[in-house]
Amino acid sequence: MSVIPGAWWRTAEGAGLLSADGTVAPTIFAEMSAAAARTGAINLGQGFPDEDGPQEVLDAARQAIAAGVNQYPPGRGVPDLLSAIAEHQQRFYGLEVDPAREVIVTAGATEALTASLLALIDGPDDEVVVFEPYYDSYAAAVALAGATLVTVPLRRPEFQPDLDRLADAVTDRTRIIIVNDPHNPTGAVFAREALTEIVRLAERHDAVIVTDEVYEHLAFHATHIPIATLPGAAGRTLTISSAGKTFSTTGWKIGWVHGPADLITAVLTVKQYLTYVNGSPFQPAIAVGLRLPDSYFAGSAAVLAHKHEILGAGLRSAGFEVVPPQGGYFTVADATELGGADVAAFCRALPERAGVVAIPLTAFVSPEHRAEYAGLVRFAACKRVEVLEEAAARLSAGF
Repeated sequence: MSVIPGAWWRTAEGAGLLSADGTVAPTIFAEMSAAAARTGAINLGQGFPDEDGPQEVLDAARQAIAAGVNQYPPGRGVPDLLSAIAEHQQRFYGLEVDPAREVIVTAGATEALTASLLALIDGPDDEVVVFEPYYDSYAAAVALAGATLVTVPLRRPEFQPDLDRLADAVTDRTRIIIVNDPHNPTGAVFAREALTEIVRLAERHDAVIVTDEVYEHLAFHATHIPIATLPGAAGRTLTISSAGKTFSTTGWKIGWVHGPADLITAVLTVKQYLTYVNGSPFQPAIAVGLRLPDSYFAGSAAVLAHKHEILGAGLRSAGFEVVPPQGGYFTVADATELGGADVAAFCRALPERAGVVAIPLTAFVSPEHRAEYAGLVRFAACKRVEVLEEAAARLSAGF
C-alpha cells in the first residue's frame, strides 16, 4: 500500500500527520495522555466522562445482549432507534422527521460527519467552511474528501463567529458549512444572530449545512438552537448527534444523522462502505435513553454546570483567567499571566508543575492562526466531582 506524506491518518495512539519517513506523528492529545500516565497527573485533557450513564440505558444493553441482539442490524439502524430519534427531534425541537427515510444510525458522530463529507464533496474545487478553533477530525475528514478547508475565527472572549469574516469565507465554491454547536473546544453556544446568518449565506450560495450537535443536551448557560429549526434551513441541513455525550457512553459509538431524504440517501451510500453497521445491542438501549423523562436531560446539564464551577474556581484561584463556558465538556482558561504565552510548552510542563494535564487550544487551530489563540488552555470538566476537586486543589497549590 502506498501512502502520501502529509496526509491525515488515525491510529490507536491518536491522529496525526504522516511524516516523510512514513511514520505517524503523534498528536498533542496522545502526548499529554502519555504524560498523565507517566506522572500520575489528573488527565483533564481527554474529553470523556469517568462515570457510567443512566442505569436504564445500561440495563437495556445487557438485556439486548442476553436476548441475542448480537448480529448485524439493518443498514439504516434498528427501527426502534430510528423512531426514537425522530420522536426526540419532535419532542425537544418541533422537527418533523421521517424515521424510515430521513435518519441513519452511525458509528458515532465522527462517522456521520465523515460519511456526509465524502458523500457530498465533488472534488478539489469544493470548499468546506468551519469555525476555528475546530474539533480535529474536521480537517482530516475534509482532507479525505479531497476538498479545501476554509476557516472562520471565533472571536475571544465569547467565541462567537466573526460574521464579516464568515460572509467573506462563504462563496459559490462553498459546498458545506460545518456548525459545531455547542462548540468544542471553546464551550460557546452560538447566538441566533450567527445561526441566522449561516442559513442566509447557505441559501445565497446553495451550500449544505452539516451540524455537529453532540453536546445538544449539555448547554447550561445559553439555549441551544438546532439550526434546522430556523426558516429556510431544514431543506439543506444534515443534523448530527450521538449518544456518547448525552448518556456518558462514549465507547458505544452510537451516533446518527438526519435530514432531507435525498441527502440522507447519499450519506447512506457512503456509510455502508465504512462501518456498514455497528452496535446492535446498544441501539435499542439508546432508544430507551432518548425516551427518558425531561428531568434526566435537565439534570445532566445542571450537574455538568456544577462541575465547571468547581473547575473554574480552582483555575481562578491558581491565577488563570477563565472564559465561562455555556455548554459542553470543556472550560477554556488564559494562562498568559502564569507564563503561558507559549501555551504548548506550558501544557507540557503542567503535569510536573501542578499534577494536572490539559490541552493547548492551539491544537484546534490552523498553524497560521495560532497567534490569535496564544495562552489559551482547554480543561475537561466531565469528570467525577472528587476528581475535579482534587484537580482544583492541585492547580491552586501549583501556582
